[in-house]
Amino acid sequence: MLSYLKKVNMLAYPKHLFYAPQWIILGVNNVCNLHCKMCDVGTKNTQSNFYDHMVGTHPINMPKELIFKIIDQVHQYFPTAKLGYAFTEPSVYPFLNESLHYAKSKNIFTSLTTNALQLAKQADEFIDAGLNELSISLDGPPEIHNQIRGNKQSFEKALAGIEKIFSNKNNKIKVSVFCAITEWNIGHLTEFLNHLKSFPLQQVGFMHTVFNTTEQADVHNQLYGTKYFATSSNVEELNFNAYNLPQLFEEISAIKKMSLEFPIRFQPEINSLGQLQDYYHHPEIKFGKLCTDAFNHLMIKSDGTVIPAHSRCYNIKAGNMYDQTLKEIWNAEVVQNLRKDLLKAGGLFPSCTRCCSAYAG
Repeated sequence: MLSYLKKVNMLAYPKHLFYAPQWIILGVNNVCNLHCKMCDVGTKNTQSNFYDHMVGTHPINMPKELIFKIIDQVHQYFPTAKLGYAFTEPSVYPFLNESLHYAKSKNIFTSLTTNALQLAKQADEFIDAGLNELSISLDGPPEIHNQIRGNKQSFEKALAGIEKIFSNKNNKIKVSVFCAITEWNIGHLTEFLNHLKSFPLQQVGFMHTVFNTTEQADVHNQLYGTKYFATSSNVEELNFNAYNLPQLFEEISAIKKMSLEFPIRFQPEINSLGQLQDYYHHPEIKFGKLCTDAFNHLMIKSDGTVIPAHSRCYNIKAGNMYDQTLKEIWNAEVVQNLRKDLLKAGGLFPSCTRCCSAYAG
């Protein structure tokens, strides 16, 4: 019933959402300890919106008093919202454990997205701090993953961290693994799953490459550039012509037939070779119908700036936690306008068609 009422609110009256955000996404720092080949931070593409949202603010680390203020306001205004430690690499945030304990004291659900390079050292701390959910990014079997991430031991360290989590008898953290499909790991995805099959994971998610080409951005900016300026993103070292799509489709089909102890999810769900070709070579074709994240998420950067949705969105300042409350920002005018303009555009702008936020709609 609630989800139906939310949908009615979203579509019929987007200028004011009467429900709470589902997620408050935290950009707690502006540093990463890996150099991923499919990420603007790793490739140092300083001109992209994604890079700017991830590492473009100061201070490098969100101050302790600010994250505690955020937790207090989530508790006060949106106690059902989930707190997502997501960017840039929260495992190296100096106030991570302390803030997790504080969120636990306020009965706030916490989730951490990490490359797991430090997980073996932090696993027991996370369990003690009451972390609810852990999402680990891995990109293939050891040699492939380490090549993509620019660290010769990153897979092994992540796996040791997963083992440490599940070996702790007090563990209640729900652990998922997510793999970004790229030209480098096609043909190695089944092998990748064999490294994980012994763990009681919540799920393994395979994410088709998230990207925005220069051509997409140009088309978008002709229509919406004044209000929602777009840039290319996450394509610096990618060559879509190098993606072996017939092989990828065969591998996806084989994985869907595998019998594993955890569910497998592909995002978006693609069921034919033709759809794969459309996805990677025709980004003007929409996959998904609506950016639901603009109606469910807010992201807070290290300087207190709040943007709609999350780091892949446009450079729109919804407010700042030093000047407004979270409740005020949730229905700020610029956020209202974004929601209305998305609906008017049919749910997605031209530069939204290969963003993961599009596929939930």
